[in-house]
Amino acid sequence: MTLRTRVGQWVESARVTNFIVILIIINAIIFGLATSASIKQQYGPILDWLDDVILGVFIVEIALKIYAFGWRFVKSGWNVFDFIIVAIALVPTTETLSSLRVLRILRVLRVLRIASIVPQLRLIVDALLHAIPGIVSTAGLLSIIYYIFAIIATNLYGEAFPEWFGTLGKSMYTLFQVMTLESWSMGIARPVMEVFPYAWLFFLPFILIATFTMLNLFVAIIVDTMQTIHAKEREKTRAAIEKATQTETETLEKEFHVLRADLNQLKALHLDNEAVVTEIRALRGEIGELKTLTTISSSGTSDKL
Repeated sequence: MTLRTRVGQWVESARVTNFIVILIIINAIIFGLATSASIKQQYGPILDWLDDVILGVFIVEIALKIYAFGWRFVKSGWNVFDFIIVAIALVPTTETLSSLRVLRILRVLRVLRIASIVPQLRLIVDALLHAIPGIVSTAGLLSIIYYIFAIIATNLYGEAFPEWFGTLGKSMYTLFQVMTLESWSMGIARPVMEVFPYAWLFFLPFILIATFTMLNLFVAIIVDTMQTIHAKEREKTRAAIEKATQTETETLEKEFHVLRADLNQLKALHLDNEAVVTEIRALRGEIGELKTLTTISSSGTSDKL
């Protein structure tokens, strides 16, 4: 095993991964504490020192990954994401107030690294990215619905309620508030119904379509994508286990054939050394047991997946 391989296995081990996750959480707490003026004034140098130390650990981690994987490092989108997030913190800035604010904002992005390390969060992010085409299509349909209802609302209620429906833009913003169900009844619908008693025939269909149908459709698309990705990951893991089991079985079979050939050779030479023959037979039985246990273990793991 080469040094690069050992470094790669170590930097991706569970201990190192958990350690990096803990550092990211601590880093996030530091960013939160730094927003308090009193804490920043009293413990500012300590917080900055801790932030620099954590950043140094992240840089070492990225450097070790680049050394271990070489060009394979850039083949993983998550590795590239981690590299960019860490590199942003190294961007030089001037001592002006605006530059320092930008630097603080860019450093906060390091908290996003947790999404590339925790498998569950990575699954959610992958699902969101793969669901973009479906989300865009649904958003397009929702925009058309918004546009139609906004035109209707502007024509019907624009003169009586110019602050809410005076223009197409105001109508779309008001309908967005209605869609989120934020004070839609007492704040918008009922005042409109005092002037237009049948306004509920406009608001209720809009809520049923925009809120209960379209928004749930967004959720359904993301959930379906997550299930698809999870199924692919399970299939990939199952295939890897089957391949490893097949390789191990083939190795055991080769060793078994070698031992059987040795045993046949001993028989052909008419050797009387019973101890040697007994030992070879025992080894033959052990290899057969290993082969059986490997098959059972593989079957059990596949069933769990």
